[in-house]
This record gives sequence, C-alpha cells and structure tokens, in this order.
Amino acid sequence: MSDDRRLIERFLEMLAAEAGAARNTIIAYGTDLHGASALLGGRLAVANEDDLAALGAAWLPLARATVARKAAALRRFYAFLADEGLRADDPGKALPRPAQARPLPKILSHADVDRLFAAVDARVGIAAPRPLDLRLSALIELLYGSGLRATELVSLPRAAIAGDRPFLILKGKGGRERLVPISDKARAAVARWRAHVPADSAWLFPSGAKHLSRIRLYQILKTLAAEAGVPPDRVGPHVLRHAFATHLLEGGADLRALQAMLGHADIATTQIYTHVDARRLVELVNSRHPLVDAARRRA
Repeated sequence: MSDDRRLIERFLEMLAAEAGAARNTIIAYGTDLHGASALLGGRLAVANEDDLAALGAAWLPLARATVARKAAALRRFYAFLADEGLRADDPGKALPRPAQARPLPKILSHADVDRLFAAVDARVGIAAPRPLDLRLSALIELLYGSGLRATELVSLPRAAIAGDRPFLILKGKGGRERLVPISDKARAAVARWRAHVPADSAWLFPSGAKHLSRIRLYQILKTLAAEAGVPPDRVGPHVLRHAFATHLLEGGADLRALQAMLGHADIATTQIYTHVDARRLVELVNSRHPLVDAARRRA
C-alpha cells in the first residue's frame, strides 16, 4: 500500500472516530484526497508548496465551490499530518482559497407546498390508500414539517417517532444531538404508514435489507412534483428543508430556535434564511408599497 493511500485511510479513520464526521463527508474527503494524490503521482503526503500551487492550477477549470471543497479537504489532511508528527511543516497555505458568494437556497412558495400536499392528500384520502402512498405522506410531512435532512429521514428507526411524543431526539451531522419537533399531522401520517412496516424492521422506511436510499427519496419527490404541477427541478429533500426554515422564519420564528431545529453548528449557516426573507420583503415593497400605486396612477 502506498504511503498516500495508507495515510489517507488513517486520516479518514480519525474523521470517523474522533471528529464524528458523517459518512457522506468521509466519502467526499476520500474522493478529493485520492484524486489529488493521483494528480501528484502518489506524492500528496510529501508535497511541498510548489506542488500544491501546481495542483491549484490544475483545478482552474473547476467551479469555485468545487475548488474550495477540495482545498478544504487537503488543508485538513495536512493539519492531521502535522498533529500526528508526520510532517514538520504544513504546506496547506499554498492551496487556493477561491472567494465565493454564498448562494441563496432554492425555496418553494406556500402555494407550491400546498400543491404538493394536495397531490398527497388526493392519494391518501380514499377509503383504502396504497401503502406506498401512506409512506409518501409520512415522508413529505416529516421533510416539510420538521426540516429533517434526507439521510436523517430515510435512516429513522421504526420506533423513533411515538404517537404521544411531539418531538424526537436526533443525532445529526458531526454526531450532534438535537430536539426535532414533530407535528400532530406528521405523527398521524407516520402512524398510518408504520402499520404497514413489519414489526421486526429496524427502519421506519425499510427497503430490501436496509432503509430507503436518498436517491430513491429524491426520485419519489420528483414524481410527486410533476404530478402536483410544480417543476420537478425545483423540488428535492433539501429544498423542502429550506422551505421549512424559510416559512418558519417568515412566520416569526426566532433565529436561534431555528438553528437548534435545523442542527446547524454555526448560526451563520442559519442566517442565510434571513437573506431569503429579506428578498421576499423587498419584492413585497416593490409590488405593494403605496408609492408604487401612486406612480402607477401618475403613469
């Protein structure tokens, strides 16, 4: 085994065991580090600043967000090598730091959400709804009603949500625990679906030997969006999480409370939703302010 491969594996093991990084984060770091190692001919662990400057040049055609992610992975890898006494220096400062504007999240309007739920209600409002439609109802109620991440949702244990408890304690990114509110409507939807889940299932949303995959969840939501008349490219698990946050903030939710519900380690991440709300207010002023009406009358 090459030194790069061995050290990368040690680093990823540390991320999992000590930093509590999520599985998807570990996979992404591994992909970026092995890719950088290949570009440097297997010399990533011993690379100097000139090597990393050349690596940055090779990344120039990539999107800024991609370069920022790759550079962050390498900087953390070199910090690990230094902490372990495997390098006396840290060449990470030679890596690019592309400036990037934080994009506003995609959001759905209240009308869009209403259309999605109307399509679900049409499926489950009949005398004998199909079990998969009951599953759909539980999925979308939890996504929009609780702001769960896709991975958190599909991997919920069968008994995670109790009919007499309006919350669940969830371990999310970085192993951080948080209290997630569960609405009465969501608990009722889960109860209807759980009646069709085998009692010996470990998962609330089983699929084969494991649980429903994130990719399958994504496909289910795209199909629902098309049925509801909402452009499918605007709908996904994370978009419904954004809608949960944005609509709560519009309704007067406290930013700190929203941070806790979403499981953000840094409130700066949550503050992106204040920009979404500000955009809505600007649009409201431009369309509804009395001075706008006066200008139209003069025209």
